[in-house]
Amino acid sequence: MPNSIINILLNEVGDVTWFAGRFFRELFKPRFEFKEFLKQCYYIGYMSLSLVATTAFIMGLVITMQSRPTLVEFGAEAWLPKMVSVSLIREIAPVITALICAGKIGSGIGAELGSMKVTEQIDAMEVSGTNPFKYLVVTRVLATTLMIPLLAVFADVISLYGAYLGANIDGVVSWKLYWNQVFETLQFKDLLPSISKTFLFGFAIGIIGCYKGFNSDKGTEGVGQSANSAVVVSSLLVFILDLLAVQFANIFGLT
Repeated sequence: MPNSIINILLNEVGDVTWFAGRFFRELFKPRFEFKEFLKQCYYIGYMSLSLVATTAFIMGLVITMQSRPTLVEFGAEAWLPKMVSVSLIREIAPVITALICAGKIGSGIGAELGSMKVTEQIDAMEVSGTNPFKYLVVTRVLATTLMIPLLAVFADVISLYGAYLGANIDGVVSWKLYWNQVFETLQFKDLLPSISKTFLFGFAIGIIGCYKGFNSDKGTEGVGQSANSAVVVSSLLVFILDLLAVQFANIFGLT
């Protein structure tokens, strides 16, 4: 039984790796579906702004409110903006944004391509001379890879503003003092790993969502399974990639 699970897991990893390799091969072949790419950027980026903004604002607000009592206990309340800003920028905001996108975007891609697969729309595209992989997969993966870092930067700003309001609920911190402390604490080495790993998050979410949808079967039941597994696997990959990115940053002195 354990050996069969391991074999299934290894086969799945191999299939995903081959699928990702095909993405890079198709990416540099003409013709690029620019209109479809812009359409996916709109749906993946712009249509997710409100959800990301709301979550980031609440996240910054709550973390600040939860951190204050501990800092007050040790007489370090003045460190609140510095501590919260580093926590949000380096780890919390990018990871939470990626998880939100894994749930919203990953499931959407998996369900959309899965329904196209089971209704034979992908086969019809091949018959008509269109490259379905380039039109459906390359555009979506590239859009997630580029849009999720932008959403993460947007979440950083909104979460810091939420943290500012949280710092003023039980205390008084001026706007100028708060941002001075934030920018005095944050350094380039805090931003570089944070932004860099969101590109990996975006690629993982896009490639898993497309892989699950592109290989969907079992009719309408398979569509639901594709959407569900796309969320689960891509969310797990976000944590794994985050762990690897942190270790990589530690090795090269970026922390």
